[in-house]
Amino acid sequence: MEFAWPSTAQSTSRSRTLEIRPSGKIVSGTTEIPFSITLRNPKEDNSERFYETFHGTNISIQYLATVDIMRGYLHKSLSATVEFIVESDKADLLNPPISPEMVIFYITQDTQRHPILPELKSGGFRITGRISTQCSMLEPLSGELTVEASVLPICSIDIHLLRVESVLLGEKIITETSLIQTTQIADGDVCRNMTLPIYVVLPRLLTCPTVLAGPFSIEFKVAIVIFFQSELSRLHPKSDPLTPRLWMAMETLPLELVRARPYASWTVES
Repeated sequence: MEFAWPSTAQSTSRSRTLEIRPSGKIVSGTTEIPFSITLRNPKEDNSERFYETFHGTNISIQYLATVDIMRGYLHKSLSATVEFIVESDKADLLNPPISPEMVIFYITQDTQRHPILPELKSGGFRITGRISTQCSMLEPLSGELTVEASVLPICSIDIHLLRVESVLLGEKIITETSLIQTTQIADGDVCRNMTLPIYVVLPRLLTCPTVLAGPFSIEFKVAIVIFFQSELSRLHPKSDPLTPRLWMAMETLPLELVRARPYASWTVES
């Protein structure tokens, strides 16, 4: 586990060593040596938690397996390292919700916290919809969106998946928000009062169940961003998607990611 910021870097690690074959001669050709390592023994004290694999901007949770072959005095030792993915134990998994919790949102000129184009401010726009704010890692992020009215034509509608990484350093909490991926659900001006589906597949290595630990936390957000057609937007086609612009409207909602059992293996006891 590694925490990295421009001004500081911290890392915590745990390791286990296992001899899978004693010293001796290995015949020429291909030799396969089976081995297994138990990360957490149910009979032992399991107060030390294994967090799921995560590759973030400033927080990385990685599990590596290194194989060393020690050779004779005159020969150089051989070594190779590979990463393996760690997920929650099946016993710790939550049952999937019967009906995912959906949050209703609406986006208008009055809900924007940043300056917008004068024609948008005076003429107005209204986008409504709903989206799930608790999502299983095995299921896509889903919802729907409807453009009810807009004084300007719409250029595109994007769904931004954001991660919020926080680390406790002394008495201060350092937090940084970064973009994981962007999913475009509309390109060009869309028909008014037509329902658009929201369907976002979560990237495995860049997401993990929401973590609220003592020294650090990994949280997620989802942002619905609407780009309007204007002369200014044509002059800045490659602007930062996280920076509010005059020709943009957006709504950001917290997103809790959980590891749940697949629906196929979920049974209800009467």
